[in-house]
Amino acid sequence: MSIGVSSRIFGPALLTLALATLLGSPSSVCAQNQDAEPRVLWATVDDVIGPISARYLTDAVDEAEARGYDALVIELDTPGGLDIAMRQIIKAILASKIPVCVFVSPKGARAASAGVYISYAAHVAAMSPGTNLGAATPVNLGGGVDSTMAHKMINDAKAYIQSLARLRDRNEEWAVRAVEEAVSLPASDAVDQNVVDFIATGRQDLMAKMDGRTVEIHDDSTHVIQTRNAAITEYPISLRYRILSALNNPNVAYMLLMLGFYGLFFELSNPGAIFPGVIGGICLILGLFALQNLSLNYAGLLLLVFGVVLFFLETQISSHGVLALGGTISLLAGSIFLINATEQYLKVSLKVIIPAVVVTAGFFVFAVTFAIKAKRRKVVSGREGLVGLIGTTRTALNPEGKIFVAGEHWAAVTVTGESVPEGTEVEVVSVENLRLTVKPQASG
Repeated sequence: MSIGVSSRIFGPALLTLALATLLGSPSSVCAQNQDAEPRVLWATVDDVIGPISARYLTDAVDEAEARGYDALVIELDTPGGLDIAMRQIIKAILASKIPVCVFVSPKGARAASAGVYISYAAHVAAMSPGTNLGAATPVNLGGGVDSTMAHKMINDAKAYIQSLARLRDRNEEWAVRAVEEAVSLPASDAVDQNVVDFIATGRQDLMAKMDGRTVEIHDDSTHVIQTRNAAITEYPISLRYRILSALNNPNVAYMLLMLGFYGLFFELSNPGAIFPGVIGGICLILGLFALQNLSLNYAGLLLLVFGVVLFFLETQISSHGVLALGGTISLLAGSIFLINATEQYLKVSLKVIIPAVVVTAGFFVFAVTFAIKAKRRKVVSGREGLVGLIGTTRTALNPEGKIFVAGEHWAAVTVTGESVPEGTEVEVVSVENLRLTVKPQASG
């Protein structure tokens, strides 16, 4: 009796405990993890490396870690960019708790300048056929940097890329040449010289060739990459990032700045118009916001402002074109010097500067010319428009009477007080209180 009761009481409990132990055992958890499909987060950068792309990629690293992805792939196509933004991206890669792969793609893409450093920092570096990588000389070596400072910047860049090469066991000698001599490599040579790990023809090929590689992550622990047949999730660029990326374009920043100046000029010229002032203020603020992400030259910005001021003064003061000429020169010089960089993709294009300066100068010259002609033109309406007109006396002027001029009858008085007979042609000399002062029209 006691045995039956014990079996009825403890039997189900022992069975439940056994099932819980089996389901919660490490071996069953490992089996579940092995059966789980690997997942990869895919981020794409096809622009200049700047503050916006740096924020986007650091967010991608955080997202991949938080969501438990097996790896993060950065599809890269860039001409280079700013040193500060590049270092932010590299710091995020080096601190990542999951493997990060840089994939120079699609065909025809490049990883130049800052792109080289980012590729060297990645746990895995791959390239598509028909791509190239190199030219890692710092782009800040432009105007205003003397030879001593240039030497320091190159040495700093060399030391930085050497440390990355040693960390990832990649070709250190070539990395130094990329900085000192700005050399570049096509994809096949980059693999042969141990600059990147392999060539991949597409996403699935990349996943297959990455799979099984052992890499060291942030805490120096080894990690085996599992990406074969991985499910790829795109990390989209949000609308906010797209707008900020557009503002990061120096040509867009320049045009916003010019539109801001135009709007404020029209508002000052026509107080109360409101709309030009509002639009101009918004454009000016957005333009200044965009310029803060670039290598702004304050002398160039002051020249721009001074040029606009000279154009405005030209509309208020008759300088016979001297102020307009000075404004054109100042505007052109300020536009060229606005951004202090040697790489063309970081500067305002001349194809944007020249039309903007020509249109601005042409508009102000036209406005000034029109204003001068308007001042010189004879008044043809109102009281002043009557002066100089010829009328006919309707009554004798002794010395006052009536005349007919400009289709109406007017009270009139002669200049000298002399009498003028009826029917005589007279010329209007002045107008005062609706009474005309006239003089007889000289005969033949």
